[in-house]
Amino acid sequence: MSMKATVRQVNSVTVVDVSGRITLGEGCSQLRELIREQLGKGQKHVLLNLADVTYIDSTGIGELVSAYIAVSDKGGQLKLLSLTKKVHDLLQITKLYTVFDVHDDEAKAIGSFQKTSRA
Repeated sequence: MSMKATVRQVNSVTVVDVSGRITLGEGCSQLRELIREQLGKGQKHVLLNLADVTYIDSTGIGELVSAYIAVSDKGGQLKLLSLTKKVHDLLQITKLYTVFDVHDDEAKAIGSFQKTSRA
């Protein structure tokens, strides 16, 4: 199963619900285009919901980092929501868990954007 993503707005936060595999090829380019599209619309608060991601390879991890940098460069924030055990473990092994702001609860994750955007 390739990657699928749906986008929804919750207040000022763009929530991207990702499912399937984020791997070399279509999944990564699809995620990259989606992030660029949201930034182009002026959306600077992005929450990637990874609850239904079944697999992510090194290219997919690289794409998450690239998305994080792209959003940060525009003065925004990218946060991760509901990591599966596999994705969580991979971020721990690569020491990227400390780079991303990771949440388990969507409402709290969305609220964290409001707090940091006022600062």
